[in-house]
Amino acid sequence: MQGQIVSAAGDRRHGLAHALQAMRAIVVRELLKFGRQYGRLVSALVRPLLWLAVFAAGFRNVFGVAIVEPYDTYIPYDVYIAPGLVGMVLLFNGMQSSLAMVYDREMGLMRLLLTAPLPRAWILLSKLTATAVLSLAQAAAFVAVAWALGTELPVFGPQTPQVLLAAVCGALMLGALGLLLSVHIKQLENFAGTMNFVIFPMYFMSTALYPLWKLEESGAGWVYQIARVNPFTHAVEWLRFALYGKDPGLAPWVVLGTLLVCFALASWGYDPQRGFGALGKRPGGPPGAAAGGG
Repeated sequence: MQGQIVSAAGDRRHGLAHALQAMRAIVVRELLKFGRQYGRLVSALVRPLLWLAVFAAGFRNVFGVAIVEPYDTYIPYDVYIAPGLVGMVLLFNGMQSSLAMVYDREMGLMRLLLTAPLPRAWILLSKLTATAVLSLAQAAAFVAVAWALGTELPVFGPQTPQVLLAAVCGALMLGALGLLLSVHIKQLENFAGTMNFVIFPMYFMSTALYPLWKLEESGAGWVYQIARVNPFTHAVEWLRFALYGKDPGLAPWVVLGTLLVCFALASWGYDPQRGFGALGKRPGGPPGAAAGGG
């Protein structure tokens, strides 16, 4: 009896070690692939830096007319939008991961990966972890360049753990959203159109560029209401409040809830037996060419 217990414990340790090794392999693969794609890092930084260096310059003192949470004094516009631009980096990389998933599925790599002797949810969690690691690396690079341009964010200090938690959860939520979208996007040709209906509404109908009180004050009622329920708004606000050590309210719960829902639906969708379609099927291929079970 004791031998059976010891054997079962050993099997569990071996299974955990095998699962962690698989996660590390997937994360390292994504990091190595990203390391060879220099243009991807440049493009990830150019977008937010253009907003910071060009757009923010014209509106630098627009919001210096009121003191609102989490700020204790007047702030220039570039300081306000900096957390939103970090969110932009996380958002675009999360959607880029969706493109990578569609590409891997068309090339047959996801079909091989899903046949690994591991739970499908764990494989998808490993892909999600890799996406979050890449997102955070790009966000850190943006913060460093922003500091060099004179926009200083209070990243270091007693609030650092809160900032890291907010950034990690935001990256995971947006990565999970990209994972869910990859279930629906069947071909690479459909990617750009789908993303235009996701990235731009999520970003522009949020508090990344302007506070909610400005939207309400300007009379844009329907934009204000959409921004209030937009998960991206809550990801940005959690990060913004964390930078100043303030209570983010319901933002963490919205972000974590969205993360769990998106990941659960993606895991369900990547099951070819009961999901949103035969994910292993190549376009134009035979109806039965579905991915193997996990």
